[in-house]
Amino acid sequence: MIELGVNVDHVATVRQARRTYEPDPVWAAVEAHLGGADGITVHLREDRRHIQDRDVARLRELTHIKLNLEMAATEEMAAIARRIKPEMAMLVPEGRREVTTEGGLNIVSSERKLSKTVARLADAGIVVSVFIDADLRQVEAAKRIGAAVCEVHTGPYAHAFHAKGRDAESPAVVAQLKKIGKAGERIRALGMRFNAGHALNYFNVEPVARLPGVRELHIGHAIVSRAVFIGMREAVREMKRLMTDAAATAAPRAR
Repeated sequence: MIELGVNVDHVATVRQARRTYEPDPVWAAVEAHLGGADGITVHLREDRRHIQDRDVARLRELTHIKLNLEMAATEEMAAIARRIKPEMAMLVPEGRREVTTEGGLNIVSSERKLSKTVARLADAGIVVSVFIDADLRQVEAAKRIGAAVCEVHTGPYAHAFHAKGRDAESPAVVAQLKKIGKAGERIRALGMRFNAGHALNYFNVEPVARLPGVRELHIGHAIVSRAVFIGMREAVREMKRLMTDAAATAAPRAR
């Protein structure tokens, strides 16, 4: 069954706007769990712009579902992950001036460095994921460095979907979806888990959820945005329903 990982970074973004103690991303994580989330994702950025070290420690202690720690492939972050021991650590590119992650990790150009980080995390019993563009070269490189999971960057698909008037049958949208599907097919053929995420929302998520073999979707901003109006629990429940209903209409899924 397809799973939903809820990113609560932007709950912390609201908190950090006032440098106060509320809203609490840990409380948001509990509400997400009660709404049907299968996991919680947070990105501990090097500049600590939203999620803080204490948040990660508290999430590790208090959440009862899978914790996915997004992180840059640095010595500092590897050490934190080895200490906290999330169920999964996802290596992502990180730029200080970007608003959010703008593209996939370029594994091809940094295989030696990344393979060392992957080994350090795996040795601590952490499942290692990499966030990559829908590029078969990056998929092959992910396998070479020892990644267990590839999360395919769905941003180009989501931006095409919005630009083309939310028309899922637009050639530009179909082309982007096919790229994600082909990457997922190769990921699975190489024995890795196929996840996807970035800029997915209530309007564009269903075609991605129907892709063969996609295991998890990681979604944050859209859910937190809707939660402002209807609450986190109901916002998660709505997203999970869209995903599971869409997946149920797709071809039989690989285990």
